[in-house]
Amino acid sequence: MALAIHERSPAVQAMAKHWPLIDALLGGTPAMRAAGLAYLPQQPREDAEDYAYRLSTATLFPAFARTAAVMAGKPFSKELVLGEDVPPEVAQWIGDIDGEGRSLHAFAADLMHEAITHGYGGILVDYTRTEGAARTQADERTMGARPYWVHIKHDRILGWKIGKVNGLPALIQLRITETEEVPDGDYGVKTVNRVRVYTPGAFELWEEGGNGQYTLIDQGSMAPLTEIPFVPFYGTREGFMVGLPPLLELAHLNAKHWREQSDQDDSARFARKRLLVVSGIDSDSPITSGSSYALSLPQGGDAKVVQGSAESVTVGRSELDALEAQMLQTGAELLTRQPGSRTATESSNDAEANKSELQRIVETFEDSLDRALDLTAQWLGQPKGGTLSLYKDFAAPINAQDSQAILALQQAGIITKETVIRESQRRALLSPDLVPEDELEAVSTEGPALGALGGDR
Repeated sequence: MALAIHERSPAVQAMAKHWPLIDALLGGTPAMRAAGLAYLPQQPREDAEDYAYRLSTATLFPAFARTAAVMAGKPFSKELVLGEDVPPEVAQWIGDIDGEGRSLHAFAADLMHEAITHGYGGILVDYTRTEGAARTQADERTMGARPYWVHIKHDRILGWKIGKVNGLPALIQLRITETEEVPDGDYGVKTVNRVRVYTPGAFELWEEGGNGQYTLIDQGSMAPLTEIPFVPFYGTREGFMVGLPPLLELAHLNAKHWREQSDQDDSARFARKRLLVVSGIDSDSPITSGSSYALSLPQGGDAKVVQGSAESVTVGRSELDALEAQMLQTGAELLTRQPGSRTATESSNDAEANKSELQRIVETFEDSLDRALDLTAQWLGQPKGGTLSLYKDFAAPINAQDSQAILALQQAGIITKETVIRESQRRALLSPDLVPEDELEAVSTEGPALGALGGDR
């Protein structure tokens, strides 16, 4: 299928169909209202005025946004750790990995949030262009040239081609969209659309003209690199360069809650209203009602108040409560440990056998960061960039059953007190900063527990 340079590939289009809902949920109530009919359909026989009122008063329960923030933040509740194999030439840039003052920890945290929300994005490892003025590395250092990482968001990736490099699948073309502000007259600026096309060891920059056609405006080499310095990262990895949002089902449940909450508000509004119904009088007779008025009716006339049933409001509230509980459970499933396939070697490692989906996402994410470190090293003439590790020792929040089971195992002599502390930390019952060994030593020198004193006098 032939594509124009600025068009999305079918693979990107397939991923992109999920993004509008996620963007609206992350944008909160204003974004969901702006989406209008897309996520809040007009009810049968509902006129435009009533729908506009209902839309303007609808509010979002931010389950998706809150869950995504919590899940994305867990791996960064402790500082990431650089391996001893990271060369000093690479390590010197960790405190300012993007050339804009952000540390690798802060930069990676933003990437992880996109992995959890949209399931897809990338890292471009680039190098300051010196336009041929630098002849040596010393010249480059004097001019401030350096490698830096660029966060390529999901919606900037237009398409790619995959080929074989050294017998392995690799990118042989990548198209990324970007915008640039350029002068417009003496005082104004305008935004132009551009597409950057990468091939192994080279790039081209194309700009959209007034006729919608794109013209080549720049090109160059990316030596000493002989590959495209781009690394994808994923939420739920479906394949090379393809990822899906791991909380997609939660997003759809949140959209359902948005609709049902609006219906519930509508029901409550009408249930609170009272309608005066009068019979036995001429339809042209004026009627005035209020707390300080009395109605004078002819013989045989009648007046009564009709009000919506409160039962429908109660049922609607119960349905919303059930939906909120379902959303909570769906979000927490990322922390639920799930058995995975193991090799004979792995069977001796319990950690490999029983990981949560979030832990698997973090491990894949670490691989992407390691690959970006390797590309950074290549820019600096180093053979490898080393490795890093993120905090992964987390699990679902503790409940009463978990707590009792852990204590019972310790009291039966099956696990140690240190393990009890570590398991409680993993379930967020105790602070992750607490050191189990120090805590146990402190307990041994502290004396009797509170409540154990005063028994005998």
